[in-house]
Amino acid sequence: MPKSLVKSLVTGGAGFIGSHLAEALLEAGHDVVVADDLSAGLKENVPAAATFVKADITDRKSVEKLFVTEQPDYVFHLAAQINVRKSLANPIEDRKINFDGSKNIEEACQAYNVKKIVFASTAGAIGDTEEIPTTEDVATDPPSPYGQAKLEAEKMFALSEAEVVTLRFANVYGPRQRGEGEGGVVAVFSDRVIQEQTLIVNGDGQQTRDFVYVTDIVKACISALKSEAKGLYHVGTSIETSVNTLAEIVKKVSESKVDIEHGPAVPSEQRRSALSSVKIKEELGWTPKVGLEQGLKMTIEWFKDKNK
Repeated sequence: MPKSLVKSLVTGGAGFIGSHLAEALLEAGHDVVVADDLSAGLKENVPAAATFVKADITDRKSVEKLFVTEQPDYVFHLAAQINVRKSLANPIEDRKINFDGSKNIEEACQAYNVKKIVFASTAGAIGDTEEIPTTEDVATDPPSPYGQAKLEAEKMFALSEAEVVTLRFANVYGPRQRGEGEGGVVAVFSDRVIQEQTLIVNGDGQQTRDFVYVTDIVKACISALKSEAKGLYHVGTSIETSVNTLAEIVKKVSESKVDIEHGPAVPSEQRRSALSSVKIKEELGWTPKVGLEQGLKMTIEWFKDKNK
């Protein structure tokens, strides 16, 4: 079978979102290179047809070698430290990965004439705002070092001479997710409900999130690549769902009778979050297709299969 004329690099491609993206790019006919240091990702997540390179984005020499060897046409930069609590405990390490590592990728993309970069940012870069659903031009004030580093990376990519699309993801969930990061509550609830364990809700549970199924996120990434657009786009459903409501839906779709209890609130946690999808729909033609109940059913089924 002849090689594709298009080569795409996915940093963080052994992770939850990155591995789904790598699969979709292969299906679209790309040669795919997955770069991951395996600090959070799993080698078993990497599609067999992809080229895997163990690489640390915080190591400039490692990044340089990756680009010299692979010469990618397109780069999807998903590698990140995604745990808000870890960023609070060690903000220097968080910045090293989420800003300095991103800068290494951006500089390599310029040096090796990458045609386009798709950078995965986060709703955590915004902070609390009265504008819900939140548009791309809202003022930002991220409450955590994680959000701050991501916002700085956004600004750095905005000044790049390379062609960049920045996608602020809402709360992504789905198969292969682990119980950390902004959308990790779904993974935690899914794992606990199939083991018939109590669902623990942080704080009063009235904090809201915008939950987007992973295949919709992947389609947004590919839409960004195909489009001539540049700049910042929000990737969300525009729908707020409280964590209390999420717990009840998880119980419903899993047909479980587990209890729901409340634990301590998480410091610096964003109170409300839902991202407007108006701009990305108008300019990239993207809309989410998977509803929350449907997505939760598929996610819980995956967790059941994994635990057999």
